[in-house]
Amino acid sequence: MQENEEIKALLKEINEEMPSLSRRDAIKLMGMSPLAAGVIASAGTATGTELHASDAKGKIVIVGGGLAGMSTAARLSNSLSSPDITVIEPDPKSVSYQPGQTLVAAGVWEPDDIVYKRDDFLPSGVNLITDSVASFDPANNSVTTASGENISYDYLIIATGLMLNYGAIKGLKGVITSAGANNGEVMETIGKDGAHSIYFQDGAAKTYDGIQELIAKAKAHTGSEKLQALFTHPNTPIKCGGAPKKIMYLTHARLEEAGVRDKVELTFLPNGGAMFGVKEYHDAILQQFKDRDFKWHYKHNLVEIDTANKVAIFDHHWEEKGEYDEDLEEYDTIVKHALVEKKYDFIHITPPMKAPDAVGKSPLGSGKGWVPTVKETLKHLKHDNVYVLGDVAAVPMGKTGGSVRKQYKVVVDNLIATMEGKSELPAAYGGYTVCPLITSLGTVMLAEFDWSKKPTPSFPLDPTQERWIWWLLKVYALKPMTVYGMLPGRA
Repeated sequence: MQENEEIKALLKEINEEMPSLSRRDAIKLMGMSPLAAGVIASAGTATGTELHASDAKGKIVIVGGGLAGMSTAARLSNSLSSPDITVIEPDPKSVSYQPGQTLVAAGVWEPDDIVYKRDDFLPSGVNLITDSVASFDPANNSVTTASGENISYDYLIIATGLMLNYGAIKGLKGVITSAGANNGEVMETIGKDGAHSIYFQDGAAKTYDGIQELIAKAKAHTGSEKLQALFTHPNTPIKCGGAPKKIMYLTHARLEEAGVRDKVELTFLPNGGAMFGVKEYHDAILQQFKDRDFKWHYKHNLVEIDTANKVAIFDHHWEEKGEYDEDLEEYDTIVKHALVEKKYDFIHITPPMKAPDAVGKSPLGSGKGWVPTVKETLKHLKHDNVYVLGDVAAVPMGKTGGSVRKQYKVVVDNLIATMEGKSELPAAYGGYTVCPLITSLGTVMLAEFDWSKKPTPSFPLDPTQERWIWWLLKVYALKPMTVYGMLPGRA
């Protein structure tokens, strides 16, 4: 298979960069990596630890049938001798490969390359309810679906994912999932007239068209002022925090390829005050921005957009020193705000994100909407028979597929221990996550880290460097690892 040939090339590159490393050791390194444990087996060979069936009994309900929910269902099904598992998921394409949306927008993949049918990955023996949950009643161990069906459980797993809240930006409408079902309101303004977003499937495909339109406009542009391409990052937690930068890098690459990069100014406008939460990666990205002549303005949150006139309005916020507090012996800090208007020819909008209201505003939710959980065990903070994983979980830096790959095994091990009546939970999530930061058409910086906010590279290579071998990993290995490793509950 082509994928296996690319993996051989990846191993060859490792050997070239570290001549003392044998091919056997290179394979061993990939096998040890929490990221790449399934890479060698990209054609579908089972990976991961051997599973021993438990005789524990109990009715398990999983709310959400995306990557997190379906992988958990599969691993539980493999781990219990008599599983009683129900998955509640309305979206027939819930298991589609979301990380591929960036590559669709760049024209590397076609939309069909990332769309998968939920029912093709439903584990044998698992009951599927094609509905959404409208309310949660943890006091009575039950949920109620949108159609009014009341479903009881002994154990509940919440893996609903999150919602893309485009409607939180004045001038836009709609709240949708990443699959983008029922996206009519959103696409009244997104996907045309220079306003784009890769965060849902149709939006990713339209973003590719938008980049081509920007290239055509640049080729025809004869004015002295550069065209403006803006890239936003909101003031909420988001899935795949690197994606707003990835699409910027890829737009730059396509403009360079077309010979019109000098006619377009690319500007990144994040709500935060840094490029990345890990200093080493922040420093590396900052240098990459400088090398590519990118512009950036920290502490700018997109609050309104006039798509008819192509004007984006940002809340620029900063801190100033206030009056001196004699009791605390320090100065007060005053947050200042100013609205800033920026015209654009192309804008990539990363929408604010939130938990689905049904769970975020339920007794299982929290003041901030996300579902509170013990970050190591992934057990709900208040309910011992409820576990949480994936984008909806209130854990730091955990909204990526790389996080889910570690989390779902923790949930399964700990839930089975709970079902068996054990007082101690055997598994702990250490906060590992990974962001394959695409920096060009052919290079990736593999940013791996955990709650220590320090790089945690799986390979003995400088993780702050852009490498083509990580492009091979991103384009050829991670999708089969996800589809044939995680979704069957093995990798």
